Amino acid sequence: MRLTTKGRFAVTAMIDVALRQSTGPVALAAISQRQNISLSYLEQLFGKLRRKSLVVSTRGPGGGYSLGREAGDITVADIVCSVDEPLDATGCGGGENCMPGGERCMTHDLWTALNQRMFDFLNSVTLQHLVDDQRERGFQIDGETRHTPRRAIADAPQLKPVRVTTPNSIFALGSAAAE
Repeated sequence: MRLTTKGRFAVTAMIDVALRQSTGPVALAAISQRQNISLSYLEQLFGKLRRKSLVVSTRGPGGGYSLGREAGDITVADIVCSVDEPLDATGCGGGENCMPGGERCMTHDLWTALNQRMFDFLNSVTLQHLVDDQRERGFQIDGETRHTPRRAIADAPQLKPVRVTTPNSIFALGSAAAE
């Protein structure tokens, strides 16, 4: 039994979004670059995450994805299941007919119990817990702010006179050309 890249990448990308939640929507291109995940793959995953309301998208300049719910309300099981990742250790896909002839194999109950324990564990770990773990390890967002830097305000505006040397109408142009 192993978790495939689909589930692992979805959880990694969701942690990335949650860590940067305070800076505004997170662009998939930025996640792709930071986490070394294909942009087209992320687009597929985030389409599924959005359909399950785990993320919301913002269009336009400065757009991207934000969490659809509080990080404490999203579990790893929610993320993994939303991208259609099977959590199944049985050889029969959880069905009752493992063996040819429609019978259950001798280890069916063992693998079914393992499936339930895996799901229970992943359901007990929240996205907020994973974010807190990253922060405890010293994770910091390096200069990544979406806020526009403010311009310093001068005491008084510096006005410089503008001397116009070009004609401002067709008549003035004709007069200037005649001279």
